Amino acid sequence: MRVLETNAQIAAAVAELLRIEPRFRRVVDSHGLPPLRRAPGGLEGLLRIVTEQLISLKAADAIWRRVQGELRPFDAARISRKRQSTLMGLGLSGAKARSFKAIAKAAAQGELDFEALHRIPDDEVTARLMSIHGIGRWTAMIYLLAAMGRADAWPVGDLALEVAAQHLLSLPDRPHGKVMIELAEPWRPHRAVAARLLWSHYRGLKGMSQQVT
Repeated sequence: MRVLETNAQIAAAVAELLRIEPRFRRVVDSHGLPPLRRAPGGLEGLLRIVTEQLISLKAADAIWRRVQGELRPFDAARISRKRQSTLMGLGLSGAKARSFKAIAKAAAQGELDFEALHRIPDDEVTARLMSIHGIGRWTAMIYLLAAMGRADAWPVGDLALEVAAQHLLSLPDRPHGKVMIELAEPWRPHRAVAARLLWSHYRGLKGMSQQVT
């Protein structure tokens, strides 16, 4: 259960990835070492990841500000009692509002123990999160990578990773699903850093800032 906590660990992983896949050198030369990309964990962190699913960062930020205004201090029991219509009024889709309530209920009842997640392997964390309504593999993997800092998390289904991999590796088609899993297999146990490199490449392709908030 390796966890990335320092820039030195990022640098060491990048060095190993460059040995395995020299084409990552283009990303490092253009953008430097990727950031740790750590995010808050716990109930608030997971709800934010759900908010950001399948929408633009700009839209997600606007919705999240409304969510914070309504739900802080993010008490699980209180959120679980919120009406779905109230949550949708903040800008959440019906599916995301139901996910908010399911996650909060699981946390309030002790079925989802965020501290306990740090003591179990990646696949068990993924399974526990995915057992909750509305949490898919992408959400679980992003939580593993961004909130828990697990070193080998690989968020299959991430569109930006697919676009970046196709461009950087000169693939004829955009890879997804099983192809992305097979593509990243040689990068174990540094797939989370490989993801950071590909996100840096994607931001470069799109003319976006490399600063990660």
